[in-house]
Amino acid sequence: MAIYGYARVSTREQETYLQIDALRSAGALEIRQEKCSSVGERPELRRLLSELRSGDVLLVYKMDRVARSLKDLLNILDQLTLAGAAIRSLTEPLDTSGPIGIFMVQVLGAVAQLERSIIRERSVAGQIAAYKRGVPLGRHKHATPPDVVDLMRADRATGLYTWAALGVKYGKHASTVKRLVSGKTCRSVMPVLGKYLDDPPDCK
Repeated sequence: MAIYGYARVSTREQETYLQIDALRSAGALEIRQEKCSSVGERPELRRLLSELRSGDVLLVYKMDRVARSLKDLLNILDQLTLAGAAIRSLTEPLDTSGPIGIFMVQVLGAVAQLERSIIRERSVAGQIAAYKRGVPLGRHKHATPPDVVDLMRADRATGLYTWAALGVKYGKHASTVKRLVSGKTCRSVMPVLGKYLDDPPDCK
């Protein structure tokens, strides 16, 4: 078992002295630090997470030093769980080495799921209201000239191109190329939103 500390500040003008002193006082034998925004790559954190083993503890001064969002925190907690490691915050009641900490993680997961459900419901409700007001929804269609479709069919007939390869050649998604070449262009305008509507739009 080893205790690893992680300290981070957002800019190069800031210093990690306060965090490092606190981590050392709490028993961290090795401390990784970096100066970067939470939305950056954070290579030291990624490297440290990959090195943690069963029984190890990741010690941080505050959870926002290690995670940029609740979703990011849950992803990190999943990595720690797979490694058999734990995480502990010095300034917050989160310590996954004990049952209370594990319970807190489960609560966070439930909150995150509830948040996603609420966002989805609001998004769908807004789209339905917009559709009923006559607002056009979905991606804008870009017509493919018939001669280009003929070229796609000719290339496909040679047997030298996969759908993905044709997509790369003509700058389109493989499924789009397949639909154009086969001539089966009919599809639901709003396949997801349509199931929430009493009068879903016809296939175009």
